[in-house]
Amino acid sequence: QIIVDDDDSKVWSLYDAGPRSIRCPLIFLPPVSGTADVFFQQILALTGWGYRVIALQYPVYWDHLEFCDGFRKLLDHLQLDKVHLFGASLGGFLAQKFAEYTHKSPRVQSLILCNAFSDTSIFNQTWTANSFWLMPAFMLKKIVLGNFASGPLDPEMADGIDFMVDRLESLGQSELASRLTLNCQNSYVEPHKIRDIPVTMMDVFDQSALSTEAKEEMYKLYPNARRAHLKTGGNFPYLCRSAEVNLYIQIHLLQFHGTRYAAIDPSMVSAEELEVQKISLHTSNEQEDQ
Repeated sequence: QIIVDDDDSKVWSLYDAGPRSIRCPLIFLPPVSGTADVFFQQILALTGWGYRVIALQYPVYWDHLEFCDGFRKLLDHLQLDKVHLFGASLGGFLAQKFAEYTHKSPRVQSLILCNAFSDTSIFNQTWTANSFWLMPAFMLKKIVLGNFASGPLDPEMADGIDFMVDRLESLGQSELASRLTLNCQNSYVEPHKIRDIPVTMMDVFDQSALSTEAKEEMYKLYPNARRAHLKTGGNFPYLCRSAEVNLYIQIHLLQFHGTRYAAIDPSMVSAEELEVQKISLHTSNEQEDQ
């Protein structure tokens, strides 16, 4: 746990795993309902392959600028000049806002945006954003749970949702209220400020909280982004489709191997790289056969 603001109540919780010699790790930012440990499947797999990954839980911030300023201080504290960011849903929006915020002296080397959005107005909640802080925790939880998938689900997806419900229960009123405020406060990403950052967009074809319009908007904003489509995975593919998500993460990070922005220990690259190439080749062949 780390405090970087003058306010002692603002505590960042994080898991920092993998070789500390890596100076440009992959940092995970959770969705509204998530805590740092929702990315445990990524931490376990990626560190096993030699990557350094950090999963974060942000403290209570009520606006995007305040979040960006706190996050910059956290990176300074961790002595990280540039990082790769994986953001899920709200985490993806905040990752884009941070890249935009630091565009004059860039701190973001690349972005992986999972079920992310670029404009908060898609939730049609901008008018209520200022009142979340007044609502009791049970009401806030109800709002969040309203976006979770219902109906028949496969076992992995059902487990993923159970896990997220459990994490949601662990969040206090102010944590939830502040995240919903960040999620719905009127704001959008200015793409011209982050045009040069390599982006992979990861989204699912089945039911998720994001509308088709929101996804289309993202494709328009990042016409050159790589696309990582998962047939299924719902709102939390990193939990219930972790093998696919982890593969896409590796493919994304492959372009930085051998540079100072590599997120992996150089001694681990060769065998791992061959393996990734083999799997990705196999996957694309399978898709062509279908």
